[in-house]
Amino acid sequence: MTTSSIPTRTVSFGRRHIHFAELGSGTPVVMLHGGGPGASGLSNYSRNVAALAESFRVIVPDMQGYGRSSKGVDRADPFGDLAEAMLGFLDAIGVRRAHVIGNSLGGACGLRMTLDQPHRVSGLVLMGPGGVNTTRALPTRGLSKLLDYYGGKGPSREKLREFVREYLVFDGSQVPDSLIDERYEASIDPEVIKAPPLRRPAGIPKLRNWDFTRDPRLDECHVPTLVLWGADDKVNRPSGGEALRTRMRRCDLHLFARTGHWVQWERAAEFNAITTAFLREHTPT
Repeated sequence: MTTSSIPTRTVSFGRRHIHFAELGSGTPVVMLHGGGPGASGLSNYSRNVAALAESFRVIVPDMQGYGRSSKGVDRADPFGDLAEAMLGFLDAIGVRRAHVIGNSLGGACGLRMTLDQPHRVSGLVLMGPGGVNTTRALPTRGLSKLLDYYGGKGPSREKLREFVREYLVFDGSQVPDSLIDERYEASIDPEVIKAPPLRRPAGIPKLRNWDFTRDPRLDECHVPTLVLWGADDKVNRPSGGEALRTRMRRCDLHLFARTGHWVQWERAAEFNAITTAFLREHTPT
């Protein structure tokens, strides 16, 4: 099955509208994509949706600020704004509780959803999530490239090619030109350029809003959590995985050798298998 054949629709609530795809049946699993330029739900999880939909009701939104969803993200508290949007989205489609999967920015969103409303999340899977140990050192070169994409002379295909092939994955030769083209076109949507969803914070940020390890709620989180991290991640430091494992009450950690920031894409078969097993184990009866 190709992602283009998966049914999609848009739901509106409050000041937001969220475009999403849905496939399969059973326990809801919400898959939240990363925050790189041109990202969207189905493009981020093109190698995973069909496999997970064999066991679950898979819901794949374009997060607030991305794809065909409403634009604009609160720069003072982006993780909180995205979490509010995704919880509101679940309300709008009648889902009270779900498993949540999040990659990078989507991981930060999923973790914030879990800390804000833990009763809404049955199981949490995070791949290289943002917001872990980020204020204890200078940003990685990959994260700097992401945050600066709309700065300087503005977006370009070359900037996007470099970011994806040099910083998102371990082996950039595996990324087809078609993926670069698709993401570049999405990144230059006039509405996105007017309000880029992920940029450097304005002024001095409130550190708790940008670094989960400063949030005391992390120590009290009982939601079953699986953290998957590429050992060669150049965007978010792999040390963040151990930081989460030692703080969270029910957190398993897996590191993938010769893998970058896109575990779900680079190691798709293993990701699909381990994620399915973990979520089945923690599906409420």
